[in-house]
Amino acid sequence: MNYIKSLYFGRWFYLGVITLVMLFVFGYFYDLVYVYTKLISIAFFVLVVIDHFLLYRGKKQVFARRELPEKLSNGDINTISVFIENNYRMPISVTLIDEIPDQFQVRDFHYTIKLNPKGNKIITYTLRPVKRGEYSFGSLNLYVTSILGLVKRRFIFDKGTKVPVYPSFMQMHKYELLAISQQLPETGIKRMRKLGHSMEFETIREYVPGDDPRSINWTATARKSNLMVNHFRDERSQQIYCIIDKGRTMQLPFEGLSLLDYSINASLVLANIALKKQDKAGLITFSDKMGAVLPADNKRTQLKSILETLYNQKTRYLESDYELLYARIRQHIHQRALLVLFANFGSLEGLKRQMPYLRKIAVNHLLVIVFFVDTELDKLLNDRPTEVEGIYIKTIAEQFVLEKKQMVKELESVGIHTILIPPSKLTVAVINKYLELKARMLI
Repeated sequence: MNYIKSLYFGRWFYLGVITLVMLFVFGYFYDLVYVYTKLISIAFFVLVVIDHFLLYRGKKQVFARRELPEKLSNGDINTISVFIENNYRMPISVTLIDEIPDQFQVRDFHYTIKLNPKGNKIITYTLRPVKRGEYSFGSLNLYVTSILGLVKRRFIFDKGTKVPVYPSFMQMHKYELLAISQQLPETGIKRMRKLGHSMEFETIREYVPGDDPRSINWTATARKSNLMVNHFRDERSQQIYCIIDKGRTMQLPFEGLSLLDYSINASLVLANIALKKQDKAGLITFSDKMGAVLPADNKRTQLKSILETLYNQKTRYLESDYELLYARIRQHIHQRALLVLFANFGSLEGLKRQMPYLRKIAVNHLLVIVFFVDTELDKLLNDRPTEVEGIYIKTIAEQFVLEKKQMVKELESVGIHTILIPPSKLTVAVINKYLELKARMLI
């Protein structure tokens, strides 16, 4: 039964059958044509048998392997490779059909290549997932034909391979490498000038040209008879928390990726940069109920814990409870920390309902609220409507944009820092804000 299922015919077979049928019909009226048609038919089916023998004479004449990474990066271009090897002693044509996970909704994926005897080739293609979770790849199907092209043989490999899609670790590595190579300004990330000395004293050493005269330690200078200066270092081990609202408004999609996933990706990058700066990174998620609470730490396994925690976060499609968030912050965070809250307030009234709790949080901590510019509204604002309906839609869009700006003023008037940014520029904006606040010694 398996043998019958693996037998397929090439396009030349079907063309040959159609031609023979036409010749037999024509030969019905002409005896000579009928005789030649029978001879052609015999030759045709002999070729089919030969082609079948060439393709089916061995079990492992073709080998293929799908090369997948251990995990895919959400929102990024991931490269998938397929290695194909020809073990026949003849050239073949191979049609590759890879059963891509259902989440991508790709139903016509195929490649056709030619391989020399004992030759091999690597086919690469890219996928961009926009949801976290486990993705299942189906079978890797190869349809092989010889030069005759009359018969096809199907080979099946790598059936049922699963791979998880994690928050964007590609972005995390990208900004980490840029930070190490001092190329952050090229991506729009600003280098901030410090406004004063850190209060974390390290040591006293001899003065060298270029030291700040204000750091001279006159007592040590008198004792040593040489100019001595106090040496300070940047304060480290500050607590940095990313707080992610998982309410219904965070499910809005932009370029296929939800606001929740944009926030998760940016949180992972910020946590990694904070750990590289010797700060402690933590995580809190919430909606109508409290989600994950990962205390800030800078141990070696902290980034992995943050990555695994972010991987499992899901939207709850309900109104978020900021009173519950305030209570949990008071319970778990006992020293002043930088809290970066990713949220998306639907209206000014919605923000005002949560304002009492935000103000209470900002009393003990440095609070930065990140919310989003609706890029679809920007497109409407750039249009020039000619009909009444278009004018009405543009007016409503202008009101929404104005309301976002009013939210920023409302928050800044009570000392809460804000970032109003398009989702695509979120990561750079958050890193900039973190570096700015550190440079200003606010944390």
